This record gives sequence, C-alpha cells and structure tokens, in this order.
Amino acid sequence: MKTTPLFTVLIFALSACSKEVPPAVQIERPALTQVVGGFAGDGFHVYSGEIRARHEIALGFRVGGKIIQRLADAGAVVTAGQVLARLDSADEGLQASSADAQYQLAKDEVERYRMLRSKNFVSQSALDAKEAALKSMSAQAGLARNQSAYTTLVAEHAGVVMATLAEAGQVVSAGQPVIKLAQDGEREVAIAVPESQFAGLKVGMKAEVTLWGEGSENYHQTGRLRELSPAADAASRTYAARISLPDAAVPLGMTAQVRFNRGASRTGEQTNGELIVPLTAIFQQGDKSAVWIVAPDHSVSLRTVQVSSYRDDGAVISGGIAAGERIVSAGVHKLNAGEKIQAIENGSSL
Repeated sequence: MKTTPLFTVLIFALSACSKEVPPAVQIERPALTQVVGGFAGDGFHVYSGEIRARHEIALGFRVGGKIIQRLADAGAVVTAGQVLARLDSADEGLQASSADAQYQLAKDEVERYRMLRSKNFVSQSALDAKEAALKSMSAQAGLARNQSAYTTLVAEHAGVVMATLAEAGQVVSAGQPVIKLAQDGEREVAIAVPESQFAGLKVGMKAEVTLWGEGSENYHQTGRLRELSPAADAASRTYAARISLPDAAVPLGMTAQVRFNRGASRTGEQTNGELIVPLTAIFQQGDKSAVWIVAPDHSVSLRTVQVSSYRDDGAVISGGIAAGERIVSAGVHKLNAGEKIQAIENGSSL
C-alpha cells in the first residue's frame, strides 16, 4: 500500500526525462566580407578619409575678457551675422564713455579757440595744436567704441559649428579660439598618404570617392587632389592631402574611401592577373597562408592561397581564389570551419 505513491512519482520523473530538449539557438557571428575583384596590376591605391569643409575657421574675440554667454553648441547650423558668444563688456563700456567725454571736451576746446582766433586773441599755431588734439581724441573714441563692439562674437559666414573650445565663465585672451566653424560651400576629403606612396601623387590627379555612411553605399563622385603637404607629420610619418568634391551637400564628418588610379603597378612588374586582398583577410596556418571563403549559405571554409608579395594596400594573391568569390576581410582569427556568419559589407548585412 505504501509503494503506490512512490511508483507514481517514478513514472512522472521518467516521463519528464523522456521529453526532447530543444536544440540550442545558433547565433551567427557578424563578419566583414568583400567580393574579390581587384587585380594587383590595376594601380589602385585606397585610402580612408573624412569629409571636411574647404574652409574651417577658428573664431575668437579680438579683445580679452570673461565669457558671459555662449549661444551656439557643437553641431549647430548658424547663419552669417548670428551672435555666437558674448564677453562681459562693462570695462569696455567705461573706456568708451571716457573716450567720448575726452573727445567732447576737445571738440568744445577747438570751438573756443576758433572764436578766439577769429578775434586774433590766439595764434594760428595754438589753434592747430587744439585741432590736432581733437583728431587724436576722435580716433581714441572710435577705437574705444570698436573695442566695445568686439565683446560680441559674430559668425561672418554661414556654416556648422564643429567644436566649442570655451565655456561661459571662462576668461579668454584676445585671439584665443572659442568656436570652430565649418563654412558652407565646398567639401573635401582629408586623407593621410604614407611615405611609400607620396611620390606617385600629383596635385590635380583624379580620385574616386565612395561614402561609407548608411544609405550612401551607392555614392560615387570623382574628385581631384587639391592639396598635398610637402612635409610629413612628425608622429605618423604621413602626408596630409585634400581631395576636392563637386558635391557641396555631403554631410560633414562622414567616412569616405578614396581611390587613386595610377594606371600601372606600383613596382612596374607584370602581375598576370594576380588578385589583391586586404592584409586583414590573410589567416596564417603555420608556414601557409589561407583565407576564409564564404559559401552561398553564409558558411565559411578555410582555403590555402599563394601570396606572391605584400604591399601597403594589401596582399597579392597568385593562386587559390578567383575573382568574384566572397571572402572574410576582417576578424579571421575568430572563425571556425563550417560556422555560419552574418556577412556584412558596406555597413549593411547581406
């Protein structure tokens, strides 16, 4: 009689164990990919850059003082003549009032001397001295009024505030940058050119520009190399360059890809259809090099390739892959054979 409850419990336990465990959900790892298609002999060199304004102005007060208002924040769109910041103008106002009083006194003095001169009570030289003093006081009064007006920082051009370099309550000196303004109008791409490729660039050469931002993967413009610094940066050992764009409506700060076509291989050798892939796509297996091939079902497999040379813009592949195949271009050391990935290209999933 006592074994019946125990028997019932065992039946329920066995039936619970017999239920099928749901399979674990496999999360596809996101990975950057690209289609192999660039030949090593195409003479293309690709650089990453940032969209910048042709004219970037650091605005500051022409007099020193304490900031009492800053009326524009970073990212604000401003118009020509808009007030951006103000200084405490109490001292400048007092100086302007003092200069005006001195000017009025000198003016009255000249009027009296002119009347006395008309009656021949004073010499002409005395009148000339008073008139010279009047001109000096007039100039000082005008200077004081200008100094008072300089306590208001005004945008001379329409544009976008790139950065604010001072806050309300801060004491600044004359000329100290307070706001950095990107002026409306021409847009450019700022890039850094390595030493090994500096000699092949000439001002005026064409460049293809592609944007990386969301929704702009089809943006292609032909720009021109407008400026190339003659001196390398002391820290990075690269040369600053600017590529002018025909489209002035490109948003500031976007990442852009710049490609120069030099029409020949950098070293001048014949490449016989060799392909070029990013250096980050190469996976080392001992003394062999390999790349991850992405199948149509987004699974990856490792394939050995023959690397004939390494260049600044990528690895030159002489065998193992064909143009049109999709490979993983970054994060190759985190993958496993047969694993399915979430292929990402140009910032969007495939």
